[in-house]
Amino acid sequence: MSAAASNADFLQAMAQSSRERVARARATCGDGALRALAHAADAAPRLELSPLGFDLIAEVKRRSPAVGQLDNRGEDVGARANDYAIAGAAAISVLTEPTRFDGELSHLREVTAALKGRVPAMRKDFLVDPYQVYEARAAGAGGVLVILRMLEPAQVAALLETAAEVRLFVLLEAFDETDLRFAATLVREYGARLRLLVGVNCRDLSTLHVVPGRLETLATSLPRGIPCVAESGVESGADAARLARAGYQMALVGSALMRTGDRIGLARDLLSAGRQCG
Repeated sequence: MSAAASNADFLQAMAQSSRERVARARATCGDGALRALAHAADAAPRLELSPLGFDLIAEVKRRSPAVGQLDNRGEDVGARANDYAIAGAAAISVLTEPTRFDGELSHLREVTAALKGRVPAMRKDFLVDPYQVYEARAAGAGGVLVILRMLEPAQVAALLETAAEVRLFVLLEAFDETDLRFAATLVREYGARLRLLVGVNCRDLSTLHVVPGRLETLATSLPRGIPCVAESGVESGADAARLARAGYQMALVGSALMRTGDRIGLARDLLSAGRQCG
């Protein structure tokens, strides 16, 4: 099987699992009722970027398919998110995918409750249906991830329209130049009414390994005039500095923060190093 086929199979499996979760959730709470809950939820804090020039999306991720378990199952995810906010993270990413990442939608609710409106939480999942955007907003989220490679343009448009409706920011995740061209088109179409970020994930989904140098290679194709996010493989202040020099304004960091014994210290090191070189 080729790498491209393996990549597609992984995303297709994740999309199918996601569709099955939506079907189960709909049987309990219909679209109209969930939409009402989303609109009734307390407003999420806006995503505010620092004038110092480099920002961090810090991630709560219990498991990584690439490296295995990242926390003990009894960990207080709200306390972790609180530490990230204390360290200066601009947003907290929360994995809610259950089959490969041990995530739960309840983790998003716990994180948003712990943050008390200081910074927004972002639902990170394999979203396929506007229903899941409403789920995110009803749980308190201020943003969602949208994986461009996994979706048809009409599906992306439906997710973005719903995000605009409930005032969520969106991180558009790209893997290559084709994805980045699509992201640039979406920025032109939606940027005036929706807060967008463009992220580059340097993980090869056929192997789940980080591809060295991919972030720098794709930096030349980043859309201009919008915050761009380096995703995966950011482990240290040196990495943050290198990527800031390459042209990224933000980094999304999960596994490194989950594994360290000093998550506040590492988060601050990432920010300091990126801001010195941004």
